[in-house]
Amino acid sequence: MGFEVTSRDMDAIALGGAFLGTGGGGDPYIGKLMARAAMGAEGRVQVVDAADVPDDALCVPVCMMGAPTVMLEKLPNGNEALSALAALEAYLGRKADYLICIEAGGLNSTIPFAVAAATGLPLIDGDGMGRAFPELQMVTMTMHDIAATPMVIADEKGNTSVLNAISNIWTERLARAQTVEMGGAALVALYPMSGAQMKAGLLHGTLGLVRELGLTIARERRANRHPADALIQRCGGFDLCTARVVDIERNTVGGFARGKAILRGVEADAGRDFALSFQNEFLCLEDGKGEPLALTPDLICALDADGGLPVTTETLRFGLALRLIGLPADPQWRSPAGLDLSGPAYFGYQHEFSPLEKLNPATNNR
Repeated sequence: MGFEVTSRDMDAIALGGAFLGTGGGGDPYIGKLMARAAMGAEGRVQVVDAADVPDDALCVPVCMMGAPTVMLEKLPNGNEALSALAALEAYLGRKADYLICIEAGGLNSTIPFAVAAATGLPLIDGDGMGRAFPELQMVTMTMHDIAATPMVIADEKGNTSVLNAISNIWTERLARAQTVEMGGAALVALYPMSGAQMKAGLLHGTLGLVRELGLTIARERRANRHPADALIQRCGGFDLCTARVVDIERNTVGGFARGKAILRGVEADAGRDFALSFQNEFLCLEDGKGEPLALTPDLICALDADGGLPVTTETLRFGLALRLIGLPADPQWRSPAGLDLSGPAYFGYQHEFSPLEKLNPATNNR
């Protein structure tokens, strides 16, 4: 079943996207404002079930590419995504019929709503990750042999570029270089696919989940309860730790925000140390002995331990107390093909992937 989204729903979608974004995907607040501006007071976006999309429809994801830290200072002007979509349509000689969220996380869970509101196009209830990942080829579409190109990349100055590449990993490499030249962040339209390809390659129902999780966070906060327990119960998650940031190393390198936060346990975790590594997204959590507690592609989601709001990598700071939650990734990501795309080895971590339920056998995922 599809559903309708108004400007009033964007608060919940931004909250849910920030949580599922595993710290990355960009600050959804910016995309929320863009969507609200595009919708106006009475505007609506139709979110449709993937099964209802005709097999011959043209479905196009639109998203931001680059380092989330850049978006704190380099705000989009609001037209980049529309320019990228229009240029891709011109190249293909065909108008898009449906829009897609490339990832159910961060800014990229809200920008497509702005484009849908501005164009009148429906948005499909699904995405290519079920979370956020830092590189373009890290989508389920790659596992289903759907090409990322032709792709269009656009910046706030009005530059657009059409890219064709021999593989999705080459698309990432070439587009990343252009993104760096464009100031570290740009808007893109890519992975043009048929309705039939979309049904096979997309993770279904994730936008509905984003909205539901956002509503859960808001409801729990209104009741003066920390949202972590309700989110763990809904998602079959794991309570990883509660800890305070005591040191942080963060650099914007090659179009990514890379770094590590050193955490010191509080409350039930007092006396324990942790290390949280990220590349745009949180990818690896280790205890003080260097043993893994959670590894990509499983999700590491951060909430403010006091207020219960999601925390992104660019907002990590000294003294901030975090409650970290682990969520199992979609089974596709735990397959050999999924681990080749986004497992620990791809990012240079020495740990072999092990699922959350094996790394945290004593944790009750209520």
